[in-house]
Amino acid sequence: MADSSLNPYLRAQQAFKEAVDTLGLEPAVYEILKQPLRSFEVAVPFIRDDGNLQVFNGYRVQHNDALGPTKGGLRFHTAVNMDEVKALAMWMSVKCALLGLPYGGAKGGIACDVDQLSDHELERLSREYIRAVSLVIGPDKDIPAPDVSTNPQIMAWMVDEYSRIRGENTFGLITGKPMVIGGSAGRVAATGRGLVFATKQLATELGIDFAKSQIAIQGFGNVGSVAADIAYAMGAKVLAISDKDGGLYNPSGINIPELLEYQRVHRFLTGFPGAEPISNEELLELPVDILFPAALENQITADNAGKIRARIVGEGANGPTTPEADRILFDKGIMVIPDVLGNSGGVTVSYFEWVQNQTRFYWSEDEVNRRLEEYMSRAMAEMHTMHERFGVTLRKAAYLVAVERIAQAMRYRGWLK
Repeated sequence: MADSSLNPYLRAQQAFKEAVDTLGLEPAVYEILKQPLRSFEVAVPFIRDDGNLQVFNGYRVQHNDALGPTKGGLRFHTAVNMDEVKALAMWMSVKCALLGLPYGGAKGGIACDVDQLSDHELERLSREYIRAVSLVIGPDKDIPAPDVSTNPQIMAWMVDEYSRIRGENTFGLITGKPMVIGGSAGRVAATGRGLVFATKQLATELGIDFAKSQIAIQGFGNVGSVAADIAYAMGAKVLAISDKDGGLYNPSGINIPELLEYQRVHRFLTGFPGAEPISNEELLELPVDILFPAALENQITADNAGKIRARIVGEGANGPTTPEADRILFDKGIMVIPDVLGNSGGVTVSYFEWVQNQTRFYWSEDEVNRRLEEYMSRAMAEMHTMHERFGVTLRKAAYLVAVERIAQAMRYRGWLK
């Protein structure tokens, strides 16, 4: 049998199988969930600035639509392939079901290097992709969103192209758009904010006062910087921060507003006068209450998991903890908020954006943030209850909540006999 640890699709299948077996569900549930309902591979031809035609491979996978239309990001990256997109669509099904969103999981993308494309080429490629998949997406069918190397501008080009095809404005097709054409307030900060909300909920359940907690954050991009800013404003001490160029440490706490201003001016964290340098390895192993790995995958492994001293690990990045490390942390009593919940604030506010597009009624940022905290806290509580019921990691508990909810929908709809 193929090594499932090397293939994200096989890894996702194994996680679904374990959840079905643990819950004692009928085998038909796994037979439906182990593969996507629909997988599309399309040719995406476009004209380069020099007049030559180039064709890229594009993908769109819709995993399961028992709970509603499918939802998931679009990534532009050279490593995009069908197995990766299938796995990502399956993980999106888990995210959406865990958060109680009326969606199934989807994912898509183009195998390309955006650094080799001009802005005009990127626009033409984005529009051609939407033309290629226009028959299989839609506001009540499948709703894309930004992902790796895509952004609100690309989403704007795509929704404009789809609207041209339909002959009417269809802003509900895509989320993550600029606010002026139907984007939602609070969307940019949603992932980092959701991570803080979920962590605060778990900390309370563990008897940790989040407002007095000590935090270390690996990664100071969109997720890490927002989480740091919000945690600091709530009273927590952020002792350490890192980005790809190095780390900073201050045992008395880093002034996050000053650091954000320093980063805005200098672009990097290195040289910030309010802290001393720290290595990535040292940051991960600090004796803090909360550790946010919000940078790259596979940062906590079997080699360093035994040295982790945080009480809570909140995953802001995708896959920062390996399966082997997950087991080690669990045995040590360290609670890991899995990425399927930790970074799900983005898809939750994307759902809010879709609702606003459908109703043509737009909410304030305070309203968006209030609803986001409500959704994250509820999902955290349900996941924690499942963790206590079966004595499994929070990651496995997340799958149990999601699979139980999807199976219930499939049963009511008559998919299971």
